[in-house]
Amino acid sequence: MTEQTAVPETGVVEDKSDAAVVRDALGVGIAVGLSGFAFGVTSAGSGLTLMQTCALSLLVFTGASQFALVGALAAGGNPLTAAAGAFFLGVRNAFYGLRLSQLLALPRAVRPFAAQWVIDETTAVALAQPTRRAVRIGFTVTGLTLYVLWNLTTLLGALGAEAIGDTDAWGLDAAGPAVFLALLAPMLKATTERAVAALAVLLGLGLLPVLPAGVPVLVAALAAPAVLWARGRRGSGAVEDSTREGER
Repeated sequence: MTEQTAVPETGVVEDKSDAAVVRDALGVGIAVGLSGFAFGVTSAGSGLTLMQTCALSLLVFTGASQFALVGALAAGGNPLTAAAGAFFLGVRNAFYGLRLSQLLALPRAVRPFAAQWVIDETTAVALAQPTRRAVRIGFTVTGLTLYVLWNLTTLLGALGAEAIGDTDAWGLDAAGPAVFLALLAPMLKATTERAVAALAVLLGLGLLPVLPAGVPVLVAALAAPAVLWARGRRGSGAVEDSTREGER
């Protein structure tokens, strides 16, 4: 029986050795995992205890949501609003899981544990692989490397926060968003995706001075349905115009 491809719709299966998959996965896991240090410093600087900071990385384990939470708290935001913003950022992982569940095809007993590693980086590495075996290797190596490093560097960052002093002076509070944007930018290939990103930035930055901390990111989430609605309106209008032209 031939191995099922990860991207059967293309009809092309590229040969890729296990070593090459592991190398790529380690590169992503190590590069992103080291940024956990910035989260540890930022979280401790926001007033969270060492245990709270480490618990966030161990249990939440999605960098963008973690940075959003501590950033909102540091800005004086309501804890419930901050948690809501972090939650909505983390919802994207559920959609990743829908696709990865098909590609990984893991046993039911393993799925709850694998779900903890469904994040931007593991999804990106897994989707880049040509076969199911490569998908599983890429997902596992990326997830394991990133989880271990992220939690270790979170601990080190939280412990070293007092020695570093003011995190704003070092600019470490911007490390998380910078990493997230670096991962997001290459994915914005279609016009619709770029429009959603641009509108979300405008909403988030424009409302930042007038709304409580943590609320602008919630409003920015409306960019996706707004752009899709506008696109649907344009599409239906074009269809109506072509229909009228045909009737003439």
